[in-house]
Amino acid sequence: MFEGEQQLIESKIREFCVKDDIPIAELKWSPIPFSGEWGISTSFFATAALEARAGKKIQVPPRAQEIAEQAKAAIGRVNGISRIEAVKGYLNLYFSTSEYARRVVDEALAAGPDFGRGAPKHERIMVEYCQPNLPHSFHIGHHRNTVLGEALARIVEFAGFDTIRASYPGDIGLGVITILWAYEKFHKGQEPQGIHERGQWLLKIYAEATAMLEPKENETSEEKARREAYDGERREMYKKWDAGDPYVRSLWLMAREWGLDELRDILRILDVKMDVWFFESEVDEPSKKIVEELIAKGIADDERPSGGAVIVKIDEKLGLKKEKYRTNVILRSDGTSLYLTKDLALAKVKFEQYQVDRSIYVVDVRQSMHLQQAFAILKLWGFPQAEKCYHLGYGFVSLPEGAMSARRGRVVLFKDVMDEAVRRVLAVESEKGPDIPEAERQRVAEEIGLGALAYSMLSVDNNKDIVFDINEALSFDGHTGPYIQNAHVRANSILKKANSQPVQPAAFNYELTAHEIELIEQISRFPGKVQQAADEYRPLVMASYAYDLANAFHSFYHAVPVLQAEKEEIRGARLRLVAATKQTIANALRLLDIKAPEVM
Repeated sequence: MFEGEQQLIESKIREFCVKDDIPIAELKWSPIPFSGEWGISTSFFATAALEARAGKKIQVPPRAQEIAEQAKAAIGRVNGISRIEAVKGYLNLYFSTSEYARRVVDEALAAGPDFGRGAPKHERIMVEYCQPNLPHSFHIGHHRNTVLGEALARIVEFAGFDTIRASYPGDIGLGVITILWAYEKFHKGQEPQGIHERGQWLLKIYAEATAMLEPKENETSEEKARREAYDGERREMYKKWDAGDPYVRSLWLMAREWGLDELRDILRILDVKMDVWFFESEVDEPSKKIVEELIAKGIADDERPSGGAVIVKIDEKLGLKKEKYRTNVILRSDGTSLYLTKDLALAKVKFEQYQVDRSIYVVDVRQSMHLQQAFAILKLWGFPQAEKCYHLGYGFVSLPEGAMSARRGRVVLFKDVMDEAVRRVLAVESEKGPDIPEAERQRVAEEIGLGALAYSMLSVDNNKDIVFDINEALSFDGHTGPYIQNAHVRANSILKKANSQPVQPAAFNYELTAHEIELIEQISRFPGKVQQAADEYRPLVMASYAYDLANAFHSFYHAVPVLQAEKEEIRGARLRLVAATKQTIANALRLLDIKAPEVM
């Protein structure tokens, strides 16, 4: 908020250090919590440590304090800064309370939707997420992956990174062939016409086929023979696919398109727009050529002549004394590739074709070792981007009654959950907002329902499992999406009651209440929270912040009069604070892929 003053002060500190031959370390500023006034602080311990390492016989803490005192004297008076103090090696700058409040509010309103946006980082990030197997119907676990990836993409993009959204659906494998086989043998021509109905029907076929192909207790010889015959048929179909059989390939492309139709519509509902679509089938053959390159470079060992596979002894190649990444197979003895092989091929495309500097993989926690091994091989291969590959892992989504399983047909489909959420919100809206037009009520119900589902996924640490409970997610109280959205609605309501008059510039030169101070404090934190969430690749940081901001506003709403303020200038300042809060809530919700409704 005081960037100009901060830069002026930093330049004065550098001038003083150059004049006195002091090797200055990077100045890192942090906010001082409000205790009668706001401020920022930096320390000189790192600078004193540089002097000590350069051979000067000094004690770091006393020297840090000495530099702080000298810096204070060199700075002198600066407009906008009420006072400066040097305490225990720290330089503390304090602002006039009214001036700080005015600047925070003015900046939020002047920047509007761009409030909190970071400066360009000159690095390109690719966030890879939304990778369901095709043709499988989209379930609530896929929703966690997708909303986590989309929130991260929005956050890093807003923080200043050039961002590419990428999807890598699994479109081949024995599971996919199992669906094709069962469709061809038992269900051809029976497919329903609706996009979502067809996707859900394919999921049922998969569960049905899996049940037919698995051994059963007390299986008769006839049942076993039939099961083995079925398994032989689907594996033969897989061989035909691998050989490029025209009929099997056309059948596969048709079913894949059915799955993509449903996936695209789900992404439309979630307001997710993918920039790049990768498919597992497209990197299969290139991955095999990469294996030969890794052998030629001495990174991989070819043990096929002796009946083995192609392997990479990662720990040995990296010179590690203790086991960390182990030895990995990158090509089976029969010449078929593995997930790891394909991930290497995909990374090569990312780095070379899309010029990606950082690659973020939003994949469940079970794949942690797999991805760490892939990153290690990329490092051995010579890609500098390997150091900036990151796995954003996430835990399972289960139900109160237990875990989900697509193979068993025991999943909760996202579309079903969404429809139920909207239905429940509509029932509440009909009571609370009878004056809202029907068409608008439907739209608001969808915004609240989808917001509730998204926040229920984002408000839990990504590494933790979630037991999904729709009743908790849809609550209008507590740590939920609707609670945050309701803060935005309340702010909008106050502004509408002010007869839609423009919120005029105002001074905050009166004694602020504790609720006003907390609200200003929360708004001022937003730009920093954007950067923190981006730097840590943690949407949870933004989800928690959005709740804290909404909570502060709800408290303000109940305790502080705005339209009934005792003085006109106080009324104007508080209206402006409400408008700044509304904007900041909207910005935070947008980064979480949640709409900010005007009414509810």
